[in-house]
Amino acid sequence: MGAFLDKPKMEKYNSHGEGNSLRFGLSSMQGWRVEMEDAHTAVIGLPHGLDPWSFFAVYDGHAGSQVAKYCCEHLLEHITSNSDFQSALQEDPSVESVKNGIRTGFLEIDDHMRTISEKKHGVDRSGSTAVGVMISPSHVYFINCGDSRGLLSRGGAVHFFTQDHKPSNPLEKERILNAGGSVMIQRVNGSLAVSRALGDFDYKCVHGKGPTEQLVSPEPEVYAIERCEGDDEFIILACDGIWDVMANEELCDFVRSRLEVTDDLERVSNEIVDTCLYKGSRDNMSVVLICFPGAPKVSSEAVKREAELDKYLESRVEDILKKQGDEGVPDLVHVMRTLASESIPNLPPGGELASKRSVIEAVYNKLNPYRSDDTDSASTDDMW
Repeated sequence: MGAFLDKPKMEKYNSHGEGNSLRFGLSSMQGWRVEMEDAHTAVIGLPHGLDPWSFFAVYDGHAGSQVAKYCCEHLLEHITSNSDFQSALQEDPSVESVKNGIRTGFLEIDDHMRTISEKKHGVDRSGSTAVGVMISPSHVYFINCGDSRGLLSRGGAVHFFTQDHKPSNPLEKERILNAGGSVMIQRVNGSLAVSRALGDFDYKCVHGKGPTEQLVSPEPEVYAIERCEGDDEFIILACDGIWDVMANEELCDFVRSRLEVTDDLERVSNEIVDTCLYKGSRDNMSVVLICFPGAPKVSSEAVKREAELDKYLESRVEDILKKQGDEGVPDLVHVMRTLASESIPNLPPGGELASKRSVIEAVYNKLNPYRSDDTDSASTDDMW
């Protein structure tokens, strides 16, 4: 959904923090979309006596940003304050009781948003996916509603990832059909591309059906994973603007390679977003990176390889520009296509040449100071 700009908005929102033996960094970019509809939450130390617990989430709004914004401000409170979650904490919390409390929080905030929307100005038609993690001292609770995605890297590999809620999934399709809807062109009633979401109240009006039986369900899937100290590396939460252009393993490999070069998690998050833009993502992009103590550490060898790669790319750009023909100085797209045709050693895994676009562009601009404005910001969807 949504219209596109002539040029992407590449300014980023960043944040970072640490506590409870965790470090996090996040980045979000509007990109090609006319509006920024993503939102996020990052809280270390939860209310109601849950200081050792943490909560992180990404919300991908559609048809407006209202639901995503409301959820980023209020979902956590709806989870931690509902009676099911509170009763789970009266004694040693069981995994199932915590999961049930999280589900209740989603159903309660969805019902609450419908009520306040109707009272104020009629039903708001926006909706939002939500993917998050609640991290306790013993478990990681992955929470997913929609097609944003979260994953855990453990022991150098993807250990777990959430499943996207798409209308074409058999169980999702069965619910949609039972509610009197249809799945056309892999969308609910030919329109909505996700089968679970918060908001989207136009799809939650079937009389005689409960909230989890509607065309679009607000019920999250909640997965509990026991923490493994020393082996747990990092968690990635991201909207589909990231996953549209990078597979799970690709993104994990890329993050792992970046963590060997820098411990600045904002920088790593920014590199993820930039790389996805240069790989062709046309959506808003948001990512939260959460690192455990077992995350990869900066390696002097990796830092050296990175510096050598940047130096090599600089020399290659210079060589390409020196070979200008009758048409004048080659544009940036020509430079990128030329480099893409070559076998360049030590490119970041998963990111490949796209992850070095900003380095290449900086060198190009320095060597070609009299370029036109069009050349200065070459099309990001026609790299090579």
